[in-house]
Amino acid sequence: MDIQAFSGAATVALTSTIFFLLVAKSWNALTRTVGSNPKFADSIMREAAQRFRDEVDRLSSSQSIYLGAALVFVLLFVAAYVLQAQDLFLGYPAWQLNLQLIFLTLAAGFAAYRLGSTVLARRKMSFLRDANVAIGHQLHQITSGSTRVFHDVVTSAGIVDHIVIGQSGIYAVNVVAHRAHKRGSAILKGNEIRYSNSKATDSIVELAAKTSRIEKEFRQVLGHNVRVRSVIALPGWDIGEQTNENHLLVNERTIAMLRGWKDQSDYLMNEDVDELHRELTERCRRRRQKARS
Repeated sequence: MDIQAFSGAATVALTSTIFFLLVAKSWNALTRTVGSNPKFADSIMREAAQRFRDEVDRLSSSQSIYLGAALVFVLLFVAAYVLQAQDLFLGYPAWQLNLQLIFLTLAAGFAAYRLGSTVLARRKMSFLRDANVAIGHQLHQITSGSTRVFHDVVTSAGIVDHIVIGQSGIYAVNVVAHRAHKRGSAILKGNEIRYSNSKATDSIVELAAKTSRIEKEFRQVLGHNVRVRSVIALPGWDIGEQTNENHLLVNERTIAMLRGWKDQSDYLMNEDVDELHRELTERCRRRRQKARS
């Protein structure tokens, strides 16, 4: 393959692929904008891991576009080479052709990087989604009567993954999704989660801040002090020692333990439960998904 034939075929393929990407990205942005508001928005609540579901959908769309662009490039490159696209560069000096090849190589490298980063981001987001869905489904199984579960609750300090509200108390459940090659145990030491088969640790400082913030916001809604207990869920991990009494560490199989973690001061009046249900119902409607974060 001589340099003229390669440059000609690659130029035709790259130009057409860029045009394809622009059209596909523009169409994708248009469809997401036009269809961003769900039907019956006033009656649709956020599901478990709603923000992760939405992000996985976005990344899946981007991944499909990049893979489609790669296929378009390969097909057009082969077609252009067979049809002797080198005629486009007849008479050009070698240094110009070399610059063209360098540019094409950089463009291909950038495209490969974008595709790779999108694939990795989607894989990570899918793991976060599944971890949150697992905990959300288990929470629904242990609730009954006036106890309700709300998902992706927005506060001024961040998003609380799940909030359980009933007469026996309020629980802010935050999920820590930590991937491991094999199942191990996790322990809570002070403000850090440590893992038996990994040197990595996860801080719970941000989780504690979100719990404190939702507690303050509930106090403003009710007009009196209310306690919100912090539950940290680690799907896929066995739970070991806990030295921080302000947080309860659970997994998807032991999350029912939160029902027994309470005292007399946690109990709420019926009117308080109803008021908080109304507040979170309004806050967690899908039409409010672009509210403060």
